Amino acid sequence: MPRPDHYEFQYLDLMRRIWTEGHERTDRTGVGTRALFGATMRFSLADHAVPLLTTKRVYWKVAAREMLWFLTGNTNIRPLVQQGVHIWTDWPLDKYRRATGDEISRDAFEARIVADEGFATQWGDLGPVYGAQWVNWPRYEPAGEGDGLYRRARQGHNQIAALVEGIRNNPGSRRLLFTGWNVDDVDDMALPPCHMTYQFHVADGKLSGLLFQRSADFVLGVPFNIFGLALLTRMLAQQCDLEAGEIVWQGGDVHLYLNHAELIETQLARMPEGAPRLHINRRPASMFGYRIEDFDVVDYAPQAHIAAPVAV
Repeated sequence: MPRPDHYEFQYLDLMRRIWTEGHERTDRTGVGTRALFGATMRFSLADHAVPLLTTKRVYWKVAAREMLWFLTGNTNIRPLVQQGVHIWTDWPLDKYRRATGDEISRDAFEARIVADEGFATQWGDLGPVYGAQWVNWPRYEPAGEGDGLYRRARQGHNQIAALVEGIRNNPGSRRLLFTGWNVDDVDDMALPPCHMTYQFHVADGKLSGLLFQRSADFVLGVPFNIFGLALLTRMLAQQCDLEAGEIVWQGGDVHLYLNHAELIETQLARMPEGAPRLHINRRPASMFGYRIEDFDVVDYAPQAHIAAPVAV
């Protein structure tokens, strides 16, 4: 009997290939992975389609809140924690524990982040991660006449605003992209950007998006990143009076953590089903005006959530 045609099979097929053929290796976290180098997946966005996984629950509102946080340029976890989003907490928590010797629980740490703005300023910042580079990429100006020195300007480049203008005014350009990989800032980031470079393409009145992800945690990160790319592409298309075309996801080091074995086997045994749709209910004045209530996902009935530990 032929296998039903469903967008999620390319994700599951790649997961199985990584798990059965991947090179086993040590990694930064000490957990160990199986990894392949170089992978591609494509998903249509036609008719409001959104490539949310159905073989496990993907908490799309968490991913959407994170995307909106990126677009503010904020790099402190406090606004996320205030919304009940915990996906960035482990890095500053680990830094705090190592610096102070205080084995505070994550819940207690987050409670202090929310209650004490000064504590959040000191311990909740992640360095110049994603949003800082997306909307405030460092720009340098002469420090003094004739001395040949430059200083960092107060206001940097807003790559997202420039991208919107580029799509609107020069849709045939091959420079419709932005990146978070700033070599001068990488060492100051809690985690260097994994989903690092986005490029966009206009054809036949449709906008398509491509993401290159240098490091791809296939269980925890990639489902969020695929949704984030779809959401961002839909937002950009709306702002530029275009239809959404497709998204292309490309991974460099695509890996599965060895401590996710039981979870991987559980997911691979499931059959994908359903066709969720993403609706944007309002068109704000700019890319920076969207709110979480502007997004609705319908017809999404995933199978049970599969929990997995984060490797820090």
